[in-house]
Amino acid sequence: MVLLGAQNLCLAYGGPKLLNHASFEIRSGDRVCLLGRNGSGKSSLFRILLGKEKPDTGQFEYAINLNVKGLPQEVPTDIHGSCFEIIAQGFGTIGKTLARFKRLSNQMLIEENSTTVDSLAEIQEQIESAEAWGLIPKIEQVASRLRIEADANFSTLSAGLKRRVLLGKALVSEPDLLLLDEPTNHLDIPAILWLEEFIQTFKGAILFVTHDRAFLQKLATRILDLERGTLTNFNCDYQTFLKRKKELLEAETKRNANFDKKLSQEEVWIRKGIQARRTRNEGRVRALKKMRNERKGRQDSIGGVQMEVSNAEISGQKVIIAKEVQHTLGGKTLIDKFSLKIMRGNRIGMAGPNGCGKTTLIQILLGLLQPDKGSVELGTKLEIAYFDQLRKTLKENESVQFNVNDGNEFIELGGRRTHVNGYLQDFLFPPHRVRSPVSSLSGGEKNRLILAKLFAKPSNCLVLDEPTNDLDAETLELLEERLLDFKGTVILVSHDRAFLENIVTSTLVFQNNNQIVEHWTDCNTWIPYILSPKSKPKTGSTIPKKAENKPRKLSFKEDKELKAIPQQIENMETEQSNIIQGMADPTFFQNDAKGDKVRNAKQRLESIEWELENTFKRWEELETIEREFLNSKQKARG
Repeated sequence: MVLLGAQNLCLAYGGPKLLNHASFEIRSGDRVCLLGRNGSGKSSLFRILLGKEKPDTGQFEYAINLNVKGLPQEVPTDIHGSCFEIIAQGFGTIGKTLARFKRLSNQMLIEENSTTVDSLAEIQEQIESAEAWGLIPKIEQVASRLRIEADANFSTLSAGLKRRVLLGKALVSEPDLLLLDEPTNHLDIPAILWLEEFIQTFKGAILFVTHDRAFLQKLATRILDLERGTLTNFNCDYQTFLKRKKELLEAETKRNANFDKKLSQEEVWIRKGIQARRTRNEGRVRALKKMRNERKGRQDSIGGVQMEVSNAEISGQKVIIAKEVQHTLGGKTLIDKFSLKIMRGNRIGMAGPNGCGKTTLIQILLGLLQPDKGSVELGTKLEIAYFDQLRKTLKENESVQFNVNDGNEFIELGGRRTHVNGYLQDFLFPPHRVRSPVSSLSGGEKNRLILAKLFAKPSNCLVLDEPTNDLDAETLELLEERLLDFKGTVILVSHDRAFLENIVTSTLVFQNNNQIVEHWTDCNTWIPYILSPKSKPKTGSTIPKKAENKPRKLSFKEDKELKAIPQQIENMETEQSNIIQGMADPTFFQNDAKGDKVRNAKQRLESIEWELENTFKRWEELETIEREFLNSKQKARG
């Protein structure tokens, strides 16, 4: 059954069309993901579907009595009341009655008077008449699952908690069509897993926008791809979509190249001499004009983000050593006898429920916060770039250009002097946007600005606290590549399971029992440790790397890494040999009065030696995992 159909929707804000004769339909039971780059028009389409905006042209067809609810990306500023009251609004008029009942019931606990008693009796009759008593447990269950304090005042909550409350409001009435714009933003892993379970059992249809690839892959039965105003339907899952989209883009590139070649040839023909123009074919002239208009109207593909991390001089071998750290906040023990050794080149993830102490631990490890007990030792030659700290330093009233480099016109990046505007274009800030104040940026644009500011600073230790919110999938994948290429140490906090899985070498998992357990396995292994406080080691704060005795198969990322290692070693040994041969040449030391050339060469040799040592260790580690897995399979076959 078709719940909603849209035909020939057009929408523009003075520039290229965000929607260019877009048509689609949503059927009962659909779980459709709307994909598109940041700024492509996804949120605008959602506002249209929720009736908050109208398209320039186009029309809709709705099923009779269609109940549509949605979660907007931005939190409205005119919402007041308790969390229970806001969630109850999802039930419409009777929800307001339930909210009033809850409010008066709370007042009765404080002070009982005749007016309150009479009002409460009247409301109880209304609820009884509507047979709505069963709705109160539903509201409380949704609040509990999203870890929302039902009696808390909505206006006092953080932006993340406010979005959770609005999500609860959208979910509670189980509408025919549910519209979710970035529903996992600011949700922790337990809440995301609950949301996945809810959506899988939800009887209505869902149209959602998300950057969480694990969430997307698990839930979407169909994909709508919005690019350059065109909406394309893909009846497949996310992985299949990626393959088909790649094939379509390759075909489009080839088609455009052929078109441009023909247009160029026709332009040469039309500009021939007077004699040629007298005998020219007027039909061919009209065809040329049509081709010119077609080329003028073509929206070329949006360029990708071009990130480059500025590497500082390598740090010491030991980066951070924490011993028996304990810390209490607001009477709650967040960290209990925790020890950790972070070595150069480690990529450490952190995962756990919101409020469990991940950010607190980062601040302790970086020396920004003193623990109640225990000690933290920072290594030598550390150059730390802290994502969350940069978020707090953004000057809302200053321009993007000013913020990225404190008003300086040029940036030193990888030994090159780059103009700040050109650098910002690599992060998808066009010239007119770099002069805009930060206050006018979307969430995704602000995160791209913070990454631009972060990567402009030479560092050998990157600390990223929730960097993925509001970033589109393509930007996320490029960020992953840059972090994997980064030669230094990475500490990463995220609720994005795919992002963690693709980046880190181990994950610090925060459990409900104040234990922080380090895991070297994939997220499917350690997620139960977050969900169940009973799943914990009896002693200590970490589990041994080989605690799981069962041989495992290399992950896709590890298999790819293993295959690439021999070539990496060959490249490093070649570079090492070339530097040594160069230094053996007597002319090498000429014209180097300050000794910079010699110093740089020695530093690079030291770096290569360290890189070779760690690459050989990693090679041995991966080959051991592969060998043990193959041996176990062979034994199983008998």
